[in-house]
Amino acid sequence: MIDLSSDTSTRPSQAMREFMAAAPVGDEQLREDPTVNELQDYTAELTGKEAGLFVPSGTMCNAIAYAVHARPGEAVILDRTAHPNIAEGGGPAVLAGLLLRTVDGTRGVYDRDQAARVVHAGNTHASRTALISVENTANMGGGMIWPLETLAGLRDLANEHGMKMHMDGARLMNAVVGSGNSAATFGSYVDTVWIDLSKGLGAPVGAVLTGSREFIEAGRLWKHRLGGAMRQAGIIAAAGLYAFRNNVDRLAEDHANARLIADRVVQTPGLELIRSPVETNIVIFSVAGTGLTAREYADRLLKEHDVRISPYYDVSVVRAVTHLDASRGDCETAAEAIAAVAENALNAA
Repeated sequence: MIDLSSDTSTRPSQAMREFMAAAPVGDEQLREDPTVNELQDYTAELTGKEAGLFVPSGTMCNAIAYAVHARPGEAVILDRTAHPNIAEGGGPAVLAGLLLRTVDGTRGVYDRDQAARVVHAGNTHASRTALISVENTANMGGGMIWPLETLAGLRDLANEHGMKMHMDGARLMNAVVGSGNSAATFGSYVDTVWIDLSKGLGAPVGAVLTGSREFIEAGRLWKHRLGGAMRQAGIIAAAGLYAFRNNVDRLAEDHANARLIADRVVQTPGLELIRSPVETNIVIFSVAGTGLTAREYADRLLKEHDVRISPYYDVSVVRAVTHLDASRGDCETAAEAIAAVAENALNAA
């Protein structure tokens, strides 16, 4: 099967597995695991921050950042389609007691003027806005990369109102490769940022949250509260080190493969590319013109061609995500299969 449902479907290569097996380990909770420490230091330097914290998931990174940056009852600004609003089980409210003040950005990216409309200093009737949160790349925006000038405007707004700024960097390295800007450049606009290891980088689990030393110390307490403390975690942290050393530059291949699929979608009657241009590794398109629902289309694609994509946020919208386990040949095959399902549906109508 060619699985383009998500880049989380990547599996560790044999070389990565061997590197993991040979990793020196210790008690991570006591800060004695040398491989975890190396990964944390590496990621902190990569993002231009003082310290890092290795945790099981990116969702936990967001949970920790929100809880440290804001007090219960305060508010966070983010795009309506951002992950903490739509895919974290109400975590900001349940875990940190925060309100979410959402804005409708363009492809998941919003600007200073939009954010400024929902900033509040706080009083006896309204909650103080404590945090601005951005997602880079913007998943629901089709992997859109945040422009630096937009981040700069939000940073100025945060400074003006004494707010913190956080970056959900689930696919930050895709943004780095897609834009040519360094992780440290993106990180310079925010107080905290994290990178997921288990998407395009190909590690099986984990994420690293970075920020000031003071923030990371506060984050350690929240990591423990949330059940994220681990023991000999160097075995899985090693996968992250291997990924940073071997799987970053090749993300450009995923981006090229996504554009290949997008080009085929554009050429196919009944399909419509709805997040354009494709900047990184996510292709979102509508199948409404075929007369099929997203679920029907995805089911046919899997049954008839052994290609998996995901029905997405709307009854007629699907998503394909390229990654290191999907070769150029796989993506060429998938692109033709995507077109074939559409053409067959139209011919049968």
